[in-house]
Amino acid sequence: MDTLTSSDIELIKAASAQLARLNVTAKLDTCEPLSRADARLRLGWSGGTALYRVEVKRSLRPSTLGAVALQLKELGPDALLVSDHVSPPLAERLRDLGIQFIDSAGNAFLAHPALLIWVKGERPQEHLNPPAPSRAFKASGLRVLFALLSVPELVNQPYRAIADKAGVAHGTVGSVMTELPKLGFLAEIGGKRRLLQPERLLRQWIEAYARTLRPKLLLRIFQAPTISWWRELDFAQYGLTLGGEAAAARITGIIEPQTVTLYGTKAASLLFMAKQPMRAAPDGNVEILSKFWGFDQDPPTLTPPLLIYADLLTTGDARCIEAAQEMEGRLLDRFAG
Repeated sequence: MDTLTSSDIELIKAASAQLARLNVTAKLDTCEPLSRADARLRLGWSGGTALYRVEVKRSLRPSTLGAVALQLKELGPDALLVSDHVSPPLAERLRDLGIQFIDSAGNAFLAHPALLIWVKGERPQEHLNPPAPSRAFKASGLRVLFALLSVPELVNQPYRAIADKAGVAHGTVGSVMTELPKLGFLAEIGGKRRLLQPERLLRQWIEAYARTLRPKLLLRIFQAPTISWWRELDFAQYGLTLGGEAAAARITGIIEPQTVTLYGTKAASLLFMAKQPMRAAPDGNVEILSKFWGFDQDPPTLTPPLLIYADLLTTGDARCIEAAQEMEGRLLDRFAG
């Protein structure tokens, strides 16, 4: 559960007001303690009512859809996504995934046994300004958070050591570590720093990574005639590390990759392309991104588990969401105790 801000409440009320045009009333309850959900919203119409568990998400994009879908799926069948605006393509994908939603523009998908509403294509009439993101969730701050979430014991290391593992300037670490307690993610307990609310922090990192950091990392996209070679190829010889769907296939064995995701340098991507029968393509099946972390991972041939998990969710694909869900427990087990 994220902390419900006044801006979130304003957005829920704006989206709820749009339902009045469809003769549906909405009553918000932000006081009742909830597990995971932001609030409860009771909808009423002629002949029935339904109580939903609300999750507020702004600026929904294809790359953030997977993380949002997984979170809504875990809330259960009474989950409701409330957003500022859901575009027609995203509305279609949400409906296909069985995710009910409303937005402040008047778009909606509600599928209750006694109620069916499907509206798409409405444009926002008024822009609701979200709170500005903190530095911790901007590109350089996300690198620091990635290091801390991947290597939890790093939180008690000197800032210079954290900066080295995160690949950022020393001052960036100081700024992030100052903000995390204000956001409720860090505290000093018994003379040691400790990350708090790791599940909430992990989810916020994944969404911000997909929106802010990942686009900056993309080096090249190729189209290969087939990608079956990923199982036998030694990517280390090119200075590359395997991630995404292919890495998840090695870990979970429950997914058949449709794309191959690799991390390395621009020089490594050129060497790799020269040795493989591939051509540049904007929506190809092989992508190479810049490696952005400085700590060792185990095994060294795969990207860190958090990054595999995040890259699965950026696809927004149902089979990748399922594979990510398989990995989630192991990620959170790192913070147990």
